[in-house]
Amino acid sequence: MTYEVWLPFPPDELDGLPEGLDYRYWNGEEDFPADPADCAFYVVPYMKGADISVRPLAAMTSVQVVQTLSAGIDHVQPGLELLPDGVQLCNARGVHDASTAELALTLILASLRGIPDFVRGQDSEEWRSGFRPALADKSVLIVGYGAVGSAIEDRLAPFELARVARVARSARETARGPVHPISALRELLPEADVVVLITPLTEQTKGLAGADFLARMKDGALLVNVARGGVVDTKALLAELESGRLRAALDVTDPEPLPPGHPLWHAPNVLISPHVGGPTSAFLPRARRLLLDQLNRFVNREPLRNVVLTTGS
Repeated sequence: MTYEVWLPFPPDELDGLPEGLDYRYWNGEEDFPADPADCAFYVVPYMKGADISVRPLAAMTSVQVVQTLSAGIDHVQPGLELLPDGVQLCNARGVHDASTAELALTLILASLRGIPDFVRGQDSEEWRSGFRPALADKSVLIVGYGAVGSAIEDRLAPFELARVARVARSARETARGPVHPISALRELLPEADVVVLITPLTEQTKGLAGADFLARMKDGALLVNVARGGVVDTKALLAELESGRLRAALDVTDPEPLPPGHPLWHAPNVLISPHVGGPTSAFLPRARRLLLDQLNRFVNREPLRNVVLTTGS
């Protein structure tokens, strides 16, 4: 029996694909490349949104694996109930660590050193010098300390920080120090100059950075969101920004894309990037390595990596 694989890249662009599989190219186009019922391994198109991601799932009656190209799985979760039992959902843990960590550091430095103001000054030919905060001697809190959180700390290491605190769903020890449980946020937030959100969006983390969370941040602190927009309560954040008490650097927003006329566009002390943590030149080489490894494991009946859940269990 030959298993069919749907890829969001043309198969001839992926050197080393294992033999014995039938490859189909589909990157969210209106027409499917074949009957979805014959697909055994579905690689979800990258950054095409939930509607496209889940569109073939109801007809994928023979699918065994759904592989996302993002660390988050919220864009496919609405369609999981359409799948037969026993389907393995795998994410792209490790693919976006470098790119997202780079952007987190970029947003921190740009916000602290006032880069947006310099750009506006250049546009208007104004020499906007002045005293700006440095990252050195600051305390940084990373909320969602997984692979990307660890990669962010790697890139923060040379910056002479006063402290890095780490929070995840449950406590554990790492070579760099303890990871605190999420229940410790109340005590850790008032001590942080920079709070970086990199937690997945789940029922537990939706609106995590709400009014109480933000109120516990110290005056002048910077909130950096490179997770998902829904992790932050936008209304509560707007209130803090408009009061001038907090600053924010957001790669993701709620709603997203941020519509014209939304007050977040022009709120004081906010830097917005359009969800570009993952799509960089680092993405394709790492995505290809992951897919080749996963497909070789699939064809050789070896355990897959990054299995997030199995439907029906």
